[in-house]
Formats: sequence, structure tokens, C-alpha cells
Amino acid sequence: MSLPVAPVATGNTFDKYGSANPLVRRMMAGFFAALDASLPGSPPRAILEVGLGEGEVSNRLRDRWPDARMVGIDLPDADLARSWKELGLAGAYADITRLPFPDASFDLVLAIEVLEHVPDPAAAVAELQRVARGDLVLSVPREPLWRVANMARGKYLGAWGNTPGHIQHWSSAAFTDLVRSRFRVRSVRRPVPWTMVAAAVQRPATPAGPAGPPASPRP
Repeated sequence: MSLPVAPVATGNTFDKYGSANPLVRRMMAGFFAALDASLPGSPPRAILEVGLGEGEVSNRLRDRWPDARMVGIDLPDADLARSWKELGLAGAYADITRLPFPDASFDLVLAIEVLEHVPDPAAAVAELQRVARGDLVLSVPREPLWRVANMARGKYLGAWGNTPGHIQHWSSAAFTDLVRSRFRVRSVRRPVPWTMVAAAVQRPATPAGPAGPPASPRP
């Protein structure tokens, strides 16, 4: 299932999921609360996480929907693959712009903290549209808040707070517009310092049936 991919910077290696820092833990609690609120109400049968990472999000979804078929993809990384194996997750290597799945394969597609690393986000969103048949949840760092927060903690000062590997930068409005270009936006949440958009695949309008007889005028 793996495909050849171009080298992409992986960003920072800060473990935000396992951090003992009280501020980071509070931020992550807000992030996961927003994620839980963004998920669809009906149980999905098939879930794809693009950008599986350490597997924390997929592991959380598996606990929520143990009967769903779950698949995750990411770029080649031996450490990540070991994490997937330890968690018992089905992960594979693939490029977000060339996903190795048929059209309309997944009821729920997630791209959590992924699109800021992608050279062509429009192509990536188009590919997500191709494989989705229901709901999507996408999140990215919220700019310029993300950079300001990095600089406030003394990180990446020479790059004006930009995390290594982040090559795309969106405000909440700009990211929502990107998602809206392909999907129907259901909700936008802003857990500090992220933007999280819940969306759904656009369904073609149902053709109107033949017109009935004109209504009788009221007396």
C-alpha cells in the first residue's frame, strides 16, 4: 500500500500528548474537547486518518467506535510505525495527494495537524474529497497566534516563531474558506491555538420532479 513520497520536514518533535506541563495539558484538553464535539453523531463504519502521527487520535476514535474499520496513513517514519504497532493500529505509508484508496471509501476522514506541512493543500483537499463519502474533521495551527505562542515560550525566534516544517499558514477564516471550497462546513471551533473545521461531502441536488397542478386560489 505504500507509495514513493518526496522528503517533507516533519516539524517539531515536542510531545504535546505526553507533556506533563500544566499549560500544555490544558491546551490539549481543549483540543480534544473540540475534536469530540466535531465528530459526527452517527457511528462511522470506516475511518481514515491522514497524518496518523503517533496514533493518539486514532486510538481515541477506536475507543469511541470499536466496531469501525480504521486505517491511517503517514509519510515513512520508522518511529511512527513502531508506535502504530504498539497501539495495534493499521498504518501505512502514503502521500496525501495520492491516497491508495478507491473513491468514496470512508464515512469519516480526519486530517489533524497535517495540511500546514503540505506543499499543495488544494490538491490534498481534493484528494480527501475523492475518498470521503460522509464527514471530515480537519485542523491546523491558527495563525498568527501559533507563531506568537512559540515566540512567547522562546522557540524558533530566528524564524519568527514558525515551527520547522510548517510551510502553510492560515487564519481561521482563510482555512475555513479552503475547506469550504470542497465541502459543506458544519462547524468551526477554535481551541487555542488551533482552528478545527467539521465538514461533510457535498451531495448533488436532487432534481425537482414534474410540477403539479397550480394551487387553487384561496377564496
